[in-house]
Amino acid sequence: MKGKRFTAVILLVFIICTLAAGCGRSGESGGENDDNISYAGGTLKIISGSENKELEPILEEFERREGIEIEMTYKGSLDIMRQLGEEDIPYDAVWPASSLWLTTGDTDHRVKHAESISVSPVVFGIKQSLAEELGFVDEEVSVSDLLEAIQSGSLKFCMTSATQSNSGASAYIGFLYALLGNPEVITSDDLQDPALRTEIQNLLAGVDRSSGSSDWLKDMFLQGDYDAMVNYECLMIQANRQLEEQGEETLYVVYPYDGLSIADSPLGYVDNGDDDKEGMFLRLQEYLLSEEVQNQIQKTGRRTGYTGVSEENRDVFRADWGLQSDRVLSPIKMPATDVLFECLDLYQTDFKKPSLTVYCLDYSGSMEGEGNRQLVQAMEQILIQENARKNFLQASENEINILIPFNGYVIDTYTAEGNGSNLEALYDNVKNQMVGGDTNMYAAASAGIEIMKNYDLSKYTPAVILLTDGQSGGSPSDFKAVYESLGVDVPIFSIMFGQADETQLQQLADYTNARVFDGREDLTEAFRSVKGYN
Repeated sequence: MKGKRFTAVILLVFIICTLAAGCGRSGESGGENDDNISYAGGTLKIISGSENKELEPILEEFERREGIEIEMTYKGSLDIMRQLGEEDIPYDAVWPASSLWLTTGDTDHRVKHAESISVSPVVFGIKQSLAEELGFVDEEVSVSDLLEAIQSGSLKFCMTSATQSNSGASAYIGFLYALLGNPEVITSDDLQDPALRTEIQNLLAGVDRSSGSSDWLKDMFLQGDYDAMVNYECLMIQANRQLEEQGEETLYVVYPYDGLSIADSPLGYVDNGDDDKEGMFLRLQEYLLSEEVQNQIQKTGRRTGYTGVSEENRDVFRADWGLQSDRVLSPIKMPATDVLFECLDLYQTDFKKPSLTVYCLDYSGSMEGEGNRQLVQAMEQILIQENARKNFLQASENEINILIPFNGYVIDTYTAEGNGSNLEALYDNVKNQMVGGDTNMYAAASAGIEIMKNYDLSKYTPAVILLTDGQSGGSPSDFKAVYESLGVDVPIFSIMFGQADETQLQQLADYTNARVFDGREDLTEAFRSVKGYN
């Protein structure tokens, strides 16, 4: 698989093991295909939501049975929607979390044979003790109940960005639907309601940490100390399995009955006129929808229908975790495409907790030429609001953006509040900054943390975004002392570029429960991706 590609070594091991009559499969491999071995049935390239990573063993079995290689590229559902709108779609199939993104993205109707592979509701997972304290255990819970807990200061939660990930978008639309009193469908007029604005802002003020990926949100939650998260039911099950193995408190799952949204995981074929590819796709789809494989999929915590789970798999959906295996799922009706986009725009510019972002930008000598050109181009997509709007990354009126250009030391600091001309003026500082000198990312990151001490971070979603193309001098221990003095969980995201030392960047990410993005192939795309995390 691409990203986690299945190699021909797996096929070779399988053949050897079969001949040896008793050898078991030795595990996954992540390298490139051996040039001397090819998949006789060909290759299917699929762009998929990250929540499908756990299904890779099931896809491996299909590869072995059919001799067809599956290359998976994992992207957010909104990225998949955008890809479907491109003239060239370099994939044979699409597998987003929800049919919503096929409907909105496939305006030229190039996707066919779309079928739901599994079903997973978007739910709250709350620490068991807190759920008991809030009175949510063995009770039907509404969005208003959750809002009341948030406003009282009793509940904070982690959630993916509604403008970058399906789980966040689905939960957000569910919140709107419930707060509007469950209309038949949300309209543009509904979104102008001042009472709605106040309530949704108060609800989203409870977001403790954000993410651009549902799978990474789960991993981040497991590494941190948070009250709750909003995510797919199947990822809650995965998280609880890991928490239980680690001897830690598990999550109690809450289904907001008046705003429950469903991910229906459609797999569709991109019709490029290749009959062989279409035949391979249909074989894969038939395999995934077979009774045997549907049962395997259900064992991962995904439902295969809307009316409950099989008797055999009830132990997967554990009642002591709040999971309701017999619950009949009645999804909300999603708004029309134009209203959906209006919802997402309002989330980004008005409804969500404003971001406080520090960009630490490397202007050392090694960035001269192509490196600096790409950095300027990437920041243009964030700071120039006409560009940012295309990817739902535009700033809100209360947002704060801080630039810290650095080389061997901090060169300067520039701040813009809001989404007006002063924000776009930062772009002039980016493109006019001279390049030269050594590299000290720790000094820049420390300066960013010191600046954050001047703000009430409870009112923002704070993050430091660090870009560097070389090995850094400076002292990580000095940075850690500054970071600890802040006393607030602020992620230090990094974008790896050029000859950057991945070890240094990963250490910062691990220390602050963040992640490293690879900008070496497409720096602009990396900047866009990381901005989706705050």
